[in-house]
Amino acid sequence: MSSLLPPNATDTERAIEATTQRTTNLPVPLRTLWNHDTCPADLLPWLAWSLSIDSWKDYWPEAVKRQRIRDAIEIQRRKGTAKSVRDVVKSFGGGLAMREWWQKTPAGTPHTFELILTLGGSVPATAEYQEDIINEVRRTKPVRSHFTFTAGISAAGGLGLGGILRTAVFARLSLTEKPFQGGIGFQGVIRPVTYTRLSTQEA
Repeated sequence: MSSLLPPNATDTERAIEATTQRTTNLPVPLRTLWNHDTCPADLLPWLAWSLSIDSWKDYWPEAVKRQRIRDAIEIQRRKGTAKSVRDVVKSFGGGLAMREWWQKTPAGTPHTFELILTLGGSVPATAEYQEDIINEVRRTKPVRSHFTFTAGISAAGGLGLGGILRTAVFARLSLTEKPFQGGIGFQGVIRPVTYTRLSTQEA
């Protein structure tokens, strides 16, 4: 590449030009970097940030990180709908059963829904990971809606004593989201919901 400096340029200016010229020859594989499947693992947080993903944890499995990036645009596009809640849970590697208040018999409390989550064996079986999912559901759900969340960990079954086939074992942790009952907060806004742990049982 020819120099753009004038004939009377100083040695320092020419040295700076030579240095910066070398940087322009570095390969920048933009198509690779902006692809959730081919982006290097250590650069995934930056790709997630560029797509406005609300939370990111280093301990998540790489497959979950890539799935969160893959689904980010669709989730943001439909934020505040039942589909976006399903997509969020799916991106974390979980299976979801969802029932809204109008689907119950008799009908439940308006603007409430129930979530039953089953985590597969390829994702962390920790309370922290479940809490991450709950927080993402809270960010994605309709603002006026409240929900009951039940989470379990599925385990592949085998033949037990007496030849009985156990298909799955669920360790359930039930949490309920309740509106604040203390009154009106600043500028007439109701204070945000809180979680109350109800029970832990194995079925």
